Amino acid sequence: MLTHHQIAAATRIGMLTRARDTASACAEALHELGRALPLDAATLLEIDPVTGTYVQIAGVNYDADVSEALAAEFVSTPWYTNVLRSEIPPSISEDTEDPGVRYRDGWFYAERMRPAGVRDAVTGALRHHGRLVGLITLSTATPDAYDTGTRRLLASLLPALGVLADTTAHAGDLHDLPAEGGAGLVVAGETVELPGRDPATVLQDPEFRRLLHSFADSHGTRLRLLWPVGQDWCRITLRRHTLGTAVVRRAVLVHQAPAPLPYGLSPRELEVLTRAATGQTNQAIAQALFLSPRTVHTHVEHLLRKTGASSRAEATALAVRDGLLRPTAEDVERFIERTPGG
Repeated sequence: MLTHHQIAAATRIGMLTRARDTASACAEALHELGRALPLDAATLLEIDPVTGTYVQIAGVNYDADVSEALAAEFVSTPWYTNVLRSEIPPSISEDTEDPGVRYRDGWFYAERMRPAGVRDAVTGALRHHGRLVGLITLSTATPDAYDTGTRRLLASLLPALGVLADTTAHAGDLHDLPAEGGAGLVVAGETVELPGRDPATVLQDPEFRRLLHSFADSHGTRLRLLWPVGQDWCRITLRRHTLGTAVVRRAVLVHQAPAPLPYGLSPRELEVLTRAATGQTNQAIAQALFLSPRTVHTHVEHLLRKTGASSRAEATALAVRDGLLRPTAEDVERFIERTPGG
């Protein structure tokens, strides 16, 4: 039977999943676990999406370097496999039908945990949207502290702890991006898919990746543009994002949503409008696109009529304001948005 303190602690841990300050929320979650479960030490680890290694987000009487070194060793043991496949987090004191897989009889406990004064410990796998995102380990100097009831209580808290440990948990709803469409995070050249989101297929386009690289190297915070994806056009938004809690990385959030070209613009007219927005003259645009100046002039007349702009300057201002752009990697610096003072 759960006590009042255990129910209250579980409720508070669930509420922490809404917090934006993940580091503080993780530390508070371990504090609440200490109210509900026996522990002398605890470590909450997330999986670095780039390296795949475990890094400590928060700890109680656990040095981060020690915790991460232990985790790096632990993943190569059969007890780690047991943690991943167990619905109820296994503990050192747990009896198993096969004595060969008893945690307390293994080398990891004998060489790493027992010398540190640990007499019982329990480890749970943290998942979010079906993905493994981290680990939680509680330990104590009290033997046989983690009975079945205690481990069941921890099991009930694993989903909330999984949200806290997931480096991408809140990325998909950042910046008021639409719920529809694909999205992904790009960090250190690697794409990290977001839970509950379709992938951003535009990231498969080498030309777009070059543009993305230019944005990542800039000091901009946002870039809105239009881009062809397959046979369709999409509205693309790039946003600067900070990924991770224990290891903070610069990332770019890419959102892609199907969108026909606005105002009935043709792809060529969009290209002319984009080059006009960079300040190019009709002659320069004609040379760049291998068109005659007369053809460019005609495109400009058409896009003015379609957008309702009274002048070329008004049309280019509209393009920059509303992201009616199909820029190249070289044009990115001209169109990125920056935070005040950035």
